[in-house]
Amino acid sequence: MSEMNEYTPDLFELIDEDGNKKQFELFDTAEIDGEQYYAMLPAIEDEDYLDSDCDLVILKSIEEDGEEILASINDDDEFEKISKIFLERLDDIYEE
Repeated sequence: MSEMNEYTPDLFELIDEDGNKKQFELFDTAEIDGEQYYAMLPAIEDEDYLDSDCDLVILKSIEEDGEEILASINDDDEFEKISKIFLERLDDIYEE
């Protein structure tokens, strides 16, 4: 089997504030200003995928009760800064 067929994405099951579970594929990670951030895309789950919204989801690693969890970024300025960095990295990948 060729190496191209051996790709296995890093999948995360995330639970939203309404308790809904959804699969996401890890796209990129970055440590910025001492904080760890994750950029993810919705995983392909069914044939409706092509019609769905495929926004990049950016989460921050935080510690809660001694456990690492991924959380939304609530600060607008922080979110804008981190989003810009991940989008620039995405642009760089597609330019290559």
